[in-house]
Amino acid sequence: MDSQRKPVRVVIVDDEQLVRMALRLVIDGEPDLTVVAEAADGDAAITVVDEQRPDVVLMDVRMPGRDGLSTTRELLTRPAPPRVLMLTTFDSDDLVLGALSAGALGFVLKDTQPSQILDAVRSVADGNPVLSPAATARVIAAATAPQSPHARNASREAARKQLSTLTERELETARAVADGLDNADIARRLHISIATVKAHTSSLFTKLAVRNRVQIALLVRDAEAE
Repeated sequence: MDSQRKPVRVVIVDDEQLVRMALRLVIDGEPDLTVVAEAADGDAAITVVDEQRPDVVLMDVRMPGRDGLSTTRELLTRPAPPRVLMLTTFDSDDLVLGALSAGALGFVLKDTQPSQILDAVRSVADGNPVLSPAATARVIAAATAPQSPHARNASREAARKQLSTLTERELETARAVADGLDNADIARRLHISIATVKAHTSSLFTKLAVRNRVQIALLVRDAEAE
């Protein structure tokens, strides 16, 4: 860890005390991370985030009262919002999709290995999205209720207009992201280096004004919908 860099400040939001305790033990065991507060529901999360101004919020999706989706949407309206990393199980794809569409930077499963959760927190703190490729594909598949023909046409045209700003290689990368591929798989598909994939992906975030790979995938899906 850079000795000049302050530890990443984390708030844990989960209605299960044992989950919060386990996450705190894992996170506080790292010199570059520190848990500054916990919350058991969405309303309490908003209060502690306003008080503590954390860098990252580990947010449970399903909670009594205000759920993780509603809480995430509220937090992301703040002038300098924290980066949100969703905690989920696969039975909550619909809520995860909503959170990612709203701007959360990613999600991890609750049974993810501790080392991977730590890596995810660090990545999100640096502004990098964290999305499991397989889970991404499943979330996209669960996306939304069918649209009316008019709404579908409007979404398709808007998405195509956004994608028209991309180079051919960036568009190929966007389509690979929509297929749920990770950087290594994209590199193999397009016969380019992983560093080039990362450069293209970074360009996608900038040109499309998105914050995560799911938002890229949804644009591709809308643009190519029949």
